[in-house]
Amino acid sequence: MLKNNGLSGVKEIARRANVSIATVDRVLHNRPGVSVRTKEKIDAIIKEMDYKPNLLARRLASKKVFKFAVLIPKESKETEYWRAPLEGINTAWSEIKMYGVEVSFFLYDLNDRSTFSCEADKILKENFQGVIVAPSFISEAVVFFDKCKEKKIKCVFINSDISNVKPLSYIGPDLFQSGKLAGNLCKYLVPENGKVLVLNVSRVLDSEHHLLKKASGFKAYFEEIGAACAIEVMTVHKTEYESVIGALSSYLANNKVDLIFVTNSRVFTVAKYFEENKVSGIKLIGYDYLEQNLKYLESGIIDFLICQKPIEQGYQSLFALYNYFVNENSVEKVQLMPIDIITKENYKFYKN
Repeated sequence: MLKNNGLSGVKEIARRANVSIATVDRVLHNRPGVSVRTKEKIDAIIKEMDYKPNLLARRLASKKVFKFAVLIPKESKETEYWRAPLEGINTAWSEIKMYGVEVSFFLYDLNDRSTFSCEADKILKENFQGVIVAPSFISEAVVFFDKCKEKKIKCVFINSDISNVKPLSYIGPDLFQSGKLAGNLCKYLVPENGKVLVLNVSRVLDSEHHLLKKASGFKAYFEEIGAACAIEVMTVHKTEYESVIGALSSYLANNKVDLIFVTNSRVFTVAKYFEENKVSGIKLIGYDYLEQNLKYLESGIIDFLICQKPIEQGYQSLFALYNYFVNENSVEKVQLMPIDIITKENYKFYKN
């Protein structure tokens, strides 16, 4: 029996009936646009579940509007990563917009820290109750968070967190453990006295903090198992392809490595370099279920991708605000995403 569970009950009814939430809503409130057969099916499921929509009906009747903002990077020519959380947010919004939820998007340039502050200021000038933030630039994100606190705007962080900052919720990976997982994978790919290059590709220093946590976890794993593997860390601050491969080719000309671990989604850049220059004998691991990466995973140039469900991060972040403001429920302070290992054998069955 499922009683008075708000949107979760509506979603379950929609799932069982194989219809949209909007269709269930029409039936619950006797609105036109639903066939007799579908209405009968939904009514039967409502009766079976003993679902009582009273609380939901009161919310709809109140006509109260909840305004949420989204402050995340825009998709760039260099990586499509941020398309994924945006997709998750839009999917969630499509499910809850009928309940008085408005979402506005403020997208900044990951290669230009001033755009973060510019978009953040726009948010502060309006009357938002909550905001989803990807805190790529630490100092600017802390300033923005403090101003939100003053205005009683609740923040949900996604993808990476900031030490000593306590948002309403953090939704994303445990970055240190993610790095340790990569280390565990590499243990099986690198010979006993082998050499690994940990490659960070990030234009702005502040946005490296989440990459460095992964690198720290990676090194910590090898220290814990007492492996004799040599690990070097290299950071490339010019993120366009020519600059990355220039730095990489210079390094490889003077160093023999067995594996390269790229700490973000730009692993496809290294894979492209390997393909164009017919580089072989170096294992390659990186992050994220992106079209740019998958073709190199399928061809075997990338050995493993580590994925942390960015679509799900976006989806859950909007529902965190929805549950807090609309359902008036408590929200988990930390919602860690799974750390998944994707190979060419299983990637077609993976859901991001």
